[in-house]
Amino acid sequence: MNIPLVDLKAQYATIKDEIDGAIRSVIEKTAFIGGPFAAKFESEFAAYIGADHCVGVGNGTDALVMALKGLDLKPGDEVIVPALTFIATSEAVTLAGGKVVFADVDPRTRNLDPAAVEAAVTERTRALIPVHLYGRPADMDAFCALGKKHGLTVIEDGAQAQGARIDSRRAGSCAAMGCFSFYPGKNLGAYGDAGAVILSDPEMAEKVRMLANHGRLAKYGHIYEGTNSRLDGLQGAVLSVKLKHLDDWNAARRKAARTYRERLQGLDLTLPQDHPGHVYHLFVIETDRRDELLAHLKEKGVGASIHYPDALPRLKAYEYLGHREGEFPNAEKLAATILSLPIYAEITEEQQDYVVGQVRSFFGKG
Repeated sequence: MNIPLVDLKAQYATIKDEIDGAIRSVIEKTAFIGGPFAAKFESEFAAYIGADHCVGVGNGTDALVMALKGLDLKPGDEVIVPALTFIATSEAVTLAGGKVVFADVDPRTRNLDPAAVEAAVTERTRALIPVHLYGRPADMDAFCALGKKHGLTVIEDGAQAQGARIDSRRAGSCAAMGCFSFYPGKNLGAYGDAGAVILSDPEMAEKVRMLANHGRLAKYGHIYEGTNSRLDGLQGAVLSVKLKHLDDWNAARRKAARTYRERLQGLDLTLPQDHPGHVYHLFVIETDRRDELLAHLKEKGVGASIHYPDALPRLKAYEYLGHREGEFPNAEKLAATILSLPIYAEITEEQQDYVVGQVRSFFGKG
């Protein structure tokens, strides 16, 4: 069998008529940049998350950059980010004019460690960005308390956590701003790049919208120097269709995760810590034999992958910060042992049987 890490064709087959009709409507109305379809999705997504405002932008990285630019960062202003996540979180800080400060992650949740954040705060710290990594909600109560204590803006990176819950709240609604990516492979994915910033402050929402649209609201009334990062009408229409299915898809992901959890017990590996609001964008296991297992699974047609093979401070891009090996022990150990198994709402029992069988076979317990 050949089993992909994510199967977008299988998803499309379940909603083909809805998607085709939505795309046809956008083309018929030639509403390609912004317009009614983008505005409709913004309204729907804000209501879904539980916030007053949603500003659609070109991609998830831009969502973070626009949110940070809204803070008017000055040279030397510091923003704390996790040492283990995708580089978009940290590069957005630099692109917005700030200084990246890394903090280690909790080895159980893989998310930013509040104690490490507390230790990293200085008089130059302006903001912190917890990431809901792999779809598991971060400890937002702790981070919001830290923000209040030190006068910091907290920005949620929900790129992998559309629909995740923290008690009665949705991920993205717990802090000053929530940033989302709708890259095609996400739990809520567009058919191209797209992103959004979730806010409740109307003044900041207007500012972020202007920054993403050449610093203007009216055609030539430029208040700021901004950039060109707007949500396409086609992506808005696609996302409106998919949003209606998101909770069911997330429930199916949780069911698939339970299957893995039940059937991978007793092996020389660590399973992801569950959380009631986890939406399993990825199902990530840990094993000291990661590279051997990955080679075995690929040989057998299983689309496993690594998210992410290096702790961010160890990348060449951040050599200039002068971090030494061992400064972020949890992130560095995870980067050497984590492996993502295929998971998506449409994965079948037969496909999971095969994946589980190949993992168990590798450990001699097939």
